Amino acid sequence: MRLFEGTPFDRPLRCEICEKLEAECTCPPPEIVRTPPEEQTIVIAIEKRKRGKTVTVIRGLAANNDHAALLKQLKSTCGAGGSIQDGNLDIQGNHRETVRTLLKQQGYKLK
Repeated sequence: MRLFEGTPFDRPLRCEICEKLEAECTCPPPEIVRTPPEEQTIVIAIEKRKRGKTVTVIRGLAANNDHAALLKQLKSTCGAGGSIQDGNLDIQGNHRETVRTLLKQQGYKLK
């Protein structure tokens, strides 16, 4: 449901490139611009969670990058579980050094 659907201000959505209705548009989707690792400064921290669980948290990743692929690589390298929460990557356990070496190899700047 659109914001003004059913009102006099209701206008069908149009493509920004060809000006056709979105349903009729055949333009390719816009290319996603990713920030290279060399331009990102990452902070690696250890946090204590509920019931004394230790988590390695990676902060400072650009929002337009593929966090899921990086998380998958980190989880398999560390041999631990993990998740993405609020744009941060969480790896279960204390894997600060392993994460640090892997991210340095990929070209990320670390604090």
